[in-house]
Amino acid sequence: MSDIIQLLPDHVANQIAAGEVVQRPASVVKELLENAIDAEASSIKLLIKDAGKTLVQVIDNGSGMSVTDARLSFERHATSKIRSAEDLFQLNTKGFRGEALASIAAIAHVELKSKTEEDEVGTQLIIEGSEVVSQEVVVTPKGTSIAVKNLFFNIPARRNFLKSNQVETRHIIDEFHRVALAHPNIQFVMYHNGSEVFNLPESNYRQRIVNIFGSKTNEKLVPVNEETEVVKISGFVGKPEYAKKSRGEQFFFVNNRFIKSAYLNHAISSAFEGLLKESTHASYFLNLNVNPETIDINIHPTKTEIKFDDEHTLYAILRASVKHSLGQFNIAPVLDFERDSNLDTPYDYKDIQNPSTPNIEVDRSFNPFQERQTSGNRATAFKKQTPSNWDSLYVGLESKGTKSQQDFTSVQFESEEQTGSIFNQQTPVETKQSTFQIQNKYVVSTIKSGMLVIDQYRAHQRVLYEDFLKNMTIKESMSQQLLFPIQLHFSSQEIDILKQVKEDLEYTGFLFSDISKDSIEISGVPVHVPESEVSVILEQLINDIENEVPDSNFSPTDLLAKSMAKSLAVKTGQSLSVPEQEHLVNSLFGCKEPNMSPTNKSTFITLSVDELDKKFI
Repeated sequence: MSDIIQLLPDHVANQIAAGEVVQRPASVVKELLENAIDAEASSIKLLIKDAGKTLVQVIDNGSGMSVTDARLSFERHATSKIRSAEDLFQLNTKGFRGEALASIAAIAHVELKSKTEEDEVGTQLIIEGSEVVSQEVVVTPKGTSIAVKNLFFNIPARRNFLKSNQVETRHIIDEFHRVALAHPNIQFVMYHNGSEVFNLPESNYRQRIVNIFGSKTNEKLVPVNEETEVVKISGFVGKPEYAKKSRGEQFFFVNNRFIKSAYLNHAISSAFEGLLKESTHASYFLNLNVNPETIDINIHPTKTEIKFDDEHTLYAILRASVKHSLGQFNIAPVLDFERDSNLDTPYDYKDIQNPSTPNIEVDRSFNPFQERQTSGNRATAFKKQTPSNWDSLYVGLESKGTKSQQDFTSVQFESEEQTGSIFNQQTPVETKQSTFQIQNKYVVSTIKSGMLVIDQYRAHQRVLYEDFLKNMTIKESMSQQLLFPIQLHFSSQEIDILKQVKEDLEYTGFLFSDISKDSIEISGVPVHVPESEVSVILEQLINDIENEVPDSNFSPTDLLAKSMAKSLAVKTGQSLSVPEQEHLVNSLFGCKEPNMSPTNKSTFITLSVDELDKKFI
């Protein structure tokens, strides 16, 4: 038998590695930004075109690379970060595997320009599908510029798995946020299709958060600081009243590296227990500094999951720190039955002077019942004056009670005017109830062959979805004007999303009087939409558009209709009156597709009499 095991060619091995390293354009952005940070850059620019499918370019002013380093950087497992296996457990850098550039070069056209401070000229390297096309001397400023063009040009199957430009851009912005938040001491600038998206100057941590998520974020933040032998915690958590439906503003950084940890997230949730509304999530931006030897960051290809030596201790410290901060800044209620907050001394006057006891003078000889009382040289009259014409008050009143009682017995009451009726109503007609509600979740209606059990939430979603879709298609809608416009604050990228769907929103009944860089003003809302639900609807809409939920939409209009129907439909647990139940049933069967909800789930089931009979056998 001949030998069947053989070594893979380098270009095939690189493409296999690329499957782990590069899932989408955002993966390239992450790797290139982290390399720029490891090069000790103080200013980093990110340029993308067509959501990174056409171009991802990172320009930094870091240490740069020599001619040899530039060529070696694209070899597999070539890195400047580690020398031995022990270094893997003392990592203070981002990239250390030596696979990133080799994997990216295997599936894209890469152009590298780099120069160190000592060299007079730099080097330019052009690679296409792992093959070096050219290497030349070039004039370039200190630092490195890497342009990744035509991602997945030689693997069209992988390119087909990419989502829409909107979704891929969202992932790129997420990665940009994670890197920029971890390093507020570095200037970051991001351009998309030639227009500036972010310009983040060098700043402190709080200013970096505000620069990314909008000026309104500043008043939402509560500082968290704790230092122990195990971990040093710093950062901010959001106030409970600003909690969001989505988990978009939740960031953990361990030694300046973004991580995802459901276990630590649970510690934050338990610290906010009792303070958050149902199905909302608190925001947090927390940095954890631990000994590099106590963590293992090499357990996941994207390095977003790490393993801690002692997770239980870290959980307890994190939960206690957040809870302490919420109590310290009067976010969480304090139970103290002896303390009266009205007697607290304001901080401004606490150290100025001690309060003095006021002197009170009391005249102990004072008697208010004396007709006249003399106090010193003053004479004061306290005698009550009786009016001289008091008897005129009783003129006209009978002294006997019998007459007045007779007057009351002869009182006549006005009767309502009798009007004729076109119908002969001898006896009231009893209306037969045809629907019933079970557990405030299902509506039961009778049919000829048995009965219908309708899921009220899914059914109402279908009704609203078709209404919104019709209004946006024929471009007609009913809107109710607000006496006082509503002003809502969002981040810059959320404002961009709302601008994209503004026209479709107006066809559903929303009216926008003003849209600025970080806020919008709404002067009209769709009929039957309460003002309190407007912010919830728009937040849910932004979250759905960002994540394109579900993916099987036909158009942005379809997604908008689904998102609004989901937000406004009657929820499970809401009690419906009999007329409301009947209206829901009639509206559902007036729809084009009453069987399925907008998310392709059954809206009702039928139970025939035969099926019910079998239950009693």
